[in-house]
This record gives sequence, C-alpha cells and structure tokens, in this order.
Amino acid sequence: MAVEINQSRDQYGKQAILLQLTNTTDSPITVTVAQLQSPLFQGDISWKPSAGGLELPPRQPKSLPAMLPAAACEVSEGTTTELNARITYAEPGKEPVEASTNASDPFGVLSRNAGELCLASEAAAVAALVLDPALEVAADGRTAVVRLRITPAKAGDDPGRITIESIEETTLLAQSPTDPWPANVSVGAIKQELPLTIRPARCDPHAVAEDKVGTLLPLRVTVGDRKGLVKIAASNELRGRIHDFVTAACAPAG
Repeated sequence: MAVEINQSRDQYGKQAILLQLTNTTDSPITVTVAQLQSPLFQGDISWKPSAGGLELPPRQPKSLPAMLPAAACEVSEGTTTELNARITYAEPGKEPVEASTNASDPFGVLSRNAGELCLASEAAAVAALVLDPALEVAADGRTAVVRLRITPAKAGDDPGRITIESIEETTLLAQSPTDPWPANVSVGAIKQELPLTIRPARCDPHAVAEDKVGTLLPLRVTVGDRKGLVKIAASNELRGRIHDFVTAACAPAG
C-alpha cells in the first residue's frame, strides 16, 4: 500500500486533506479504516467510510477526505519526521488486517496547514477578525465594500499584537487601483473596522460557478515570532452576496 498526502482547493477552506491510497498488490482490496500519525497534529488524521468499505482495484489510486485535528503548535515550526499510516483492509475472502506503512507529503501539505492553524490560533488569542456579512455595492455596480471587523479578544494593558502586513487578492476578488487595501495595520487593544473596496478579479464564465476559495480573504500577518497567512472566511450570507456582486459586475453592459 502506498499513501500520499494531497489537498484540493475545496478542502483547503475546510481544514481537510486527502489521503491518497494506492493498492500495490495484484488483487482488489477493501479498505475500512485509514489513519495517519504526524507530530504536527494532536491526534490522528482519520478516514472511515459511512458504511461498508472502499474497494481499491490493483495499481489504482483513490483519494479519501480526512479532517485535520488541532495542530501541535509547540512542534510545528520546522519539524520534519516520517509519517506513519495505518490501513485496515481485507483481501477477497479473508479477514481484515491492519498494516503500517510510511506516507509521503511531497507538497508539504501538513506543515503548511499546521503552520497556518497555529498562526490563526495565536491571532485569535489577540483579536477576532471577522468579515461583516453586509456588502455595500457602489451605484455603478462595478465595485463594492466589504468590512473587516477587528475586536480585541481581551481587555488590559497588554492584549498582544498583530500586524496585518498586507491583504492579498483572491481568485475571485481584487482591490481597486484607486482605493487600495490598507497595509501594516497594527492590531491591539482598540476595536477597528477596515473598509475594503473590492472588484472582480476575473470575469470568465467559470469565476463564480467553480469558486472554492475566492471568498477566503488572505491576511499576511505577524503574531509574536510567527509570520504567515491567516485566511478569513466569508459567512455563507456574505459569500452569496459576493457571488451575486461578481456576477452582476461582470455582466455585459446593456
């Protein structure tokens, strides 16, 4: 059995990954449990079928979705070690057995996700970063304003600090050249609201229909000794409004 880690765009926004299993034997097998152990996370990364099992034909890979547990932040930075996978499977006419094998992570999916989860956790300890569900569309319909609300997590003289170094564009949303997004914003004890003027980043027919991460707003931040991206997700309500805005803004005039 060969095990490889991957992640789709859709799963990236849901803190989930793919366990890609390849049956390296010459006979079909039925998998009932797949578990992965990594020191970057506090528990096992697990997949179980809703019923029965998953048949793996010989030499054919199949990808199984698995949610990520909480990250083990004290060891996340720079930790490199082998990944151990445990697979419970059965060959035709035989009882299930559990096998252990090393897993590969060629794209660094686990370290990237663990780092982002730890950064998000440290940022949340300083302030809540939330996108307001309201969307203010301009009169001409070509731009809109979404608001990033920043609420300190605790009162006191030293609540901690976040620096929002920059706000990055997404596959769906771009900033307006005449009203760029703020940079180097210091977040601490004071409640803030940042108005962000947005415009469609693309107007091809698939922009909204195939959107997976276009309403995840990436903030490049520094919190203590950590630097990286914190993704702020739009609520379902705001996501729908953004999709409607992009669709209307991209519609031909007249």
